[in-house]
Amino acid sequence: MQSIKSREWEVLGKLKESKTQKVKVEEMVEVLLKNRGIKTQKDKKEFFNPTSPEKLNFNELGINKAEVKKAIDRIIKALKTGEKVVVYGDYDADGICATAILWEALHKLGLNVLPYIPERFSEGYGLNSESIKNLKSQDPNLKLIITVDHGIVANKKVDLAKELGIDVIITDHHQPGKTKPKSLALIHTVKIGGAAVAWVLAREITRKFRMLNTKWPMENGLELVAIGTITDQLPLIGPNRSFVKYGLVALNDTKRVGLLALFREAGLIKVPNLVNKIGPYEVSFIIAPRLNAMGRMEHALESLRLLCTKDLKRAAALALHLSKVNLERQKVVDEVILHASSFAKKTKWQGVIILAHETYHEGVIGLAAGKLVEEYYRPAIVISKKKGISKASARSISGFNIIEAIRGTEDLLEDAGGHLMAAGFSIKTELIGQFTRKLDEVSVPLLTEEILTKKIKADMEIDFDQINWDLYQKISEFEPTGLGNPAPTFVSKNVFIENAKVVGRDGKHLSLRLAKKTKSFKAIAFGMGGIYPTLSYDKPVDVVYSVEEDTWNGKGNIQLRIKDIKIH
Repeated sequence: MQSIKSREWEVLGKLKESKTQKVKVEEMVEVLLKNRGIKTQKDKKEFFNPTSPEKLNFNELGINKAEVKKAIDRIIKALKTGEKVVVYGDYDADGICATAILWEALHKLGLNVLPYIPERFSEGYGLNSESIKNLKSQDPNLKLIITVDHGIVANKKVDLAKELGIDVIITDHHQPGKTKPKSLALIHTVKIGGAAVAWVLAREITRKFRMLNTKWPMENGLELVAIGTITDQLPLIGPNRSFVKYGLVALNDTKRVGLLALFREAGLIKVPNLVNKIGPYEVSFIIAPRLNAMGRMEHALESLRLLCTKDLKRAAALALHLSKVNLERQKVVDEVILHASSFAKKTKWQGVIILAHETYHEGVIGLAAGKLVEEYYRPAIVISKKKGISKASARSISGFNIIEAIRGTEDLLEDAGGHLMAAGFSIKTELIGQFTRKLDEVSVPLLTEEILTKKIKADMEIDFDQINWDLYQKISEFEPTGLGNPAPTFVSKNVFIENAKVVGRDGKHLSLRLAKKTKSFKAIAFGMGGIYPTLSYDKPVDVVYSVEEDTWNGKGNIQLRIKDIKIH
């Protein structure tokens, strides 16, 4: 037997064998829950009925309550004195959403507050020393900066702000460095995303001012938290599951004219005023790329304006512009990936893939790194080479902490930040070779054959006669699915192909009809059109798949989404 994709299958659970009775759907659900580490009745209840974000407490969120109190006290002071406040954001979707949430909250409260999104190419990620100086010179009354989605490693920038008479409140969720910045308040956790942290601060400010009997109608903002959390690829378990589950409900019912204009432009509204169901897939692959495109190619401030505008005409114009820039971004990404892949093939990599070139567009190197990881299943760093300081973006695989590895070379870096799976840094161009050698020393021993073997994880092996609408309904309750809570996945063996054809542009995908004994199902295998010539109606196959509903032509039928095929 050969594996078409040369990937290992790991079956996580097993159903109890019974010769006298059919396996019940409830027993299958128990295996699914166990595979996700959900074992107690309390955990099961929380999984299927997550606590609403309004009721999540500080312990659950991993946030220090005392730091939140310090932040709110300082914000009250700013309101009373009328001093200028800046919400200093980031240019990715999580940072843009976080900025919108907190700026709207403070603006509605009556603060003299402005949002600020740095320009990627001239200012870079996070607080920028020159930008802080410029903001202060433009308005000497600036006395408070609140960061969202960054700041945990901005020690020197915070010190500079203090020298200029500016207090800094940091809200962030990235991995901290060895020492924490000396900010006035530090609202930090790694349990939730940047937009969620900003929302929690906004929630607490709202509560405080309601206690003071101040009228402050604040839009919920949970739809923005859902976008930020999904886009940042955070595990959809625990508090994140709560934010995304409730946030997606808000997103599907949003009244934000900017988002509705974006939905129309992206084809998510096909009937007038009726939004098609938006889930993690639509956020990840349709909405987020458009929001992110501005920060990658031009200025992310336009994405922030789209989220916050109340003008219908402006919303439509901004949505159109974002879509056009996203198309341009796609072309640039394709060019970088084509070049990077051709170079990557020439080297037999032992450690992390590291590619640097003058033609690599700084705004898309993270996407290029992600594509290299997909192609080679190995951590990858793509560097946009410049005359003085070069910018780098990294993506990783399960089991390899990329930010920790990069920080093992921090004596060579200008700055670095990120997560376990994604990171970015700046480096003097002349040190790239030295960095490559040192990172090899760190990464080669850690990148074992086991870690570098891509595995498809399936929840359990089942037969086709166990697939029915009852199972589908129970599986639906596992939504929203994603990292940490993948869509329930199954293995079925000795399945026969009744029909097969290639579909899609350039025949990239496979449409199948699969059968075993008396049951058959329609199936779709995305990206597997290339294996069509190897398929046979006479030879059985083993398949890994998830179960979904096919609503084509308004008819609801069960469909299998194939993840891999092994031919006997």
